[in-house]
Amino acid sequence: MMPDLDTRMLDVAQKYGRYRAQAYRFTFDAVKFTADRNYLATRELRHVTGREVLEGIRDLALGRFGFMAKTVFEEWGVNVTEDFGHIVFHLVKEGILSKTDSDRLSDFSRGFDFTDAFVRNFDWLEQFAHKRAPRS
Repeated sequence: MMPDLDTRMLDVAQKYGRYRAQAYRFTFDAVKFTADRNYLATRELRHVTGREVLEGIRDLALGRFGFMAKTVFEEWGVNVTEDFGHIVFHLVKEGILSKTDSDRLSDFSRGFDFTDAFVRNFDWLEQFAHKRAPRS
């Protein structure tokens, strides 16, 4: 019987020892999120690039973790976008994700700065506006 996805992520994390299992699961979810979003926009199934995955990671992280995304990633051992590239390529090596011949680890280099993306540019007013109850 094939282990479930979370068990596979734990196994990958233990094998490579560099990132927490949650980082692998989040990255897998972000690739799916990105592919699904692209399909909804174009109605075409296609491979997503490293740059597109990084955009998906940023958007999904803001949605899930808000201004805490940088802290969460640091807790998982992820400090720069290149770390997500290593995670993707570990998942490829383990047969969980796939890649094309043109995909490179360098596709994830210098994608965005975590402090800029998750702290400096965080829209605090938008967060508070959604939390306020409408007046009657």
